[in-house]
Amino acid sequence: MEIFDLQLPIFMPVATQASVKTLDWSDISHAGYRIILANAYHLYLRPGIDLIKSCGGLKKFTSWSGYILTDSGGYQVFSMAKLRKVTSQGVEFASHIDGSYHFLTPEKVIQIQIELGSDILMPLDEPVGYPAGEMESRKAVENTVLWAKRSRDYFFKTYQPQDPHRPLLFGIIQGATYKNLRKEAVERIVELGFDGYAIGGVSVGEPRSLVYEISQYTAELLPRDKPIYLMGVGTPRDILKTVEFGIKMFDCVIPTRYGRTGTAFTWEGKKVIRNAEYKDDFSPLDPRCDCFVCRNYSRAYIRHLFNCGEITGLRLLSFHNIYFYSKLMEKIRMYYGKKEEWQKFREDVLKFYPEEEDDTRTNSNSAST
Repeated sequence: MEIFDLQLPIFMPVATQASVKTLDWSDISHAGYRIILANAYHLYLRPGIDLIKSCGGLKKFTSWSGYILTDSGGYQVFSMAKLRKVTSQGVEFASHIDGSYHFLTPEKVIQIQIELGSDILMPLDEPVGYPAGEMESRKAVENTVLWAKRSRDYFFKTYQPQDPHRPLLFGIIQGATYKNLRKEAVERIVELGFDGYAIGGVSVGEPRSLVYEISQYTAELLPRDKPIYLMGVGTPRDILKTVEFGIKMFDCVIPTRYGRTGTAFTWEGKKVIRNAEYKDDFSPLDPRCDCFVCRNYSRAYIRHLFNCGEITGLRLLSFHNIYFYSKLMEKIRMYYGKKEEWQKFREDVLKFYPEEEDDTRTNSNSAST
């Protein structure tokens, strides 16, 4: 399956504020990426849509030449429980930057993303945390479906459905951990008709086994001829587990967040480079990796950079991690569907990435990512 000219499945580095932290676009391109995720909510607040629009859109403003998927920012708005008010019309919230009040409707969220020049647009949705009651979750589904319809109606006032050059609009499935709500949400969102479908509201604190269970249940209800996007979920184990459910698109802050805190993803598991065991280890970060970091720098040197607080250390590990993710996806595309090769590859990686007990809140692309 392809989206634009991108072979799926894919991983999208998170560029919340139109930047992947510590890296520039040449890094992202050299790591093998042609699509990123940016956050419309954050860009709406700062630097502002008018400024970006006056420059000719987000790609010209940033000089990024690839594709852009923009998240509506629903997750960020709804995480500010004390600073927002939800109605069927939209969401009123106070800016986390200066306290100013704003009101986002489904139509305005789509307009913002159109003006940004996004390639894939996500409608305003209402996620809930974990645990959430069924009544609260049902209300969130109702709003998400209502807003999806309004978003779609507004989108197709701007674009003709058959226009091959138009951006894509995805629908989002909510429903928390309630399978009956997930099923209802799928039926109603699919009936509206979208270019792809996103599974939202997972990895917000629930046990990993439940993340997989709900993701699988939801994915198996969705059409197989449209791309399925699992929002905000993306450890190596997550990807290898859930790609088998038919999921084709992933994003997560983990590669760069871990890189900035001194943890490298390698083909032999995670390496906490600050650890004393690497003090005089002059071997490459990952002997099986051919990125420029592994070809040029030792574990001991990178550990030294972190212990001295040198920003270069953050950059080197962040680059290595997104490169590792790029190669992981490349190998998934290579082996998936080849039964024996896939099983061997999957098992070889999973043995180094056991079940995570602490990484249940990976679904975030906040300003701190």
